Amino acid sequence: MTTGKTHGYEEVMAPNVYFDRTFNIDAAKILPGEFYATMRDMVLVTVLGSCVAACIRDKVTGIGGMNHFMLPDNSGEQSGWGIGGRYGSYAMEMLINQLQKLGAERKNLEAKVFGGGNVIAQMTATNVGERNAQFVLNYLKTEKIHVASKDLLDIYPRKVYYFPNSGKVLVKKLRKLHNSTIEQREQEYVSRLQTSKVEGDIELFT
Repeated sequence: MTTGKTHGYEEVMAPNVYFDRTFNIDAAKILPGEFYATMRDMVLVTVLGSCVAACIRDKVTGIGGMNHFMLPDNSGEQSGWGIGGRYGSYAMEMLINQLQKLGAERKNLEAKVFGGGNVIAQMTATNVGERNAQFVLNYLKTEKIHVASKDLLDIYPRKVYYFPNSGKVLVKKLRKLHNSTIEQREQEYVSRLQTSKVEGDIELFT
């Protein structure tokens, strides 16, 4: 997994940045395993199947960001989240850490969470969407970060537009979308997770 890079007022991990003509604003497209944190007024965009995106911002300063992650299948582990939990924790800690580096204060953080849909046939038996959704809610509860809104589970993929400066979110259920692209991206992401080592502990600002 690549490390985040600093670009002045942003912290990114492999972002696809472009100009969104619909909203007339700069945008970043977040793929599985990526995150983006910024101080700028822009929109962060992702498409979710079984994965979950946590949209977190400092509600005072507007510094915010989004991640996109999935817990790989560790259904044989009976206690805790095991390796899968480490990947989920890493994704959450990376984003929170970068937000605080940009000046966000932990006491002001709020989260909006999305995804965890039951959209990929091969992952239905392991309830990966449900596990992703439960993980992110448990994590935020443990870290005492308020969940301002959520749209989790169901059977549809989602396209999420997050405006961290204002906290606004637009969610579109993709009822007619062919799932092959989402499935391919998420399966490739799980394969990468299962063959790469987990990074070390993240030092969080308090």
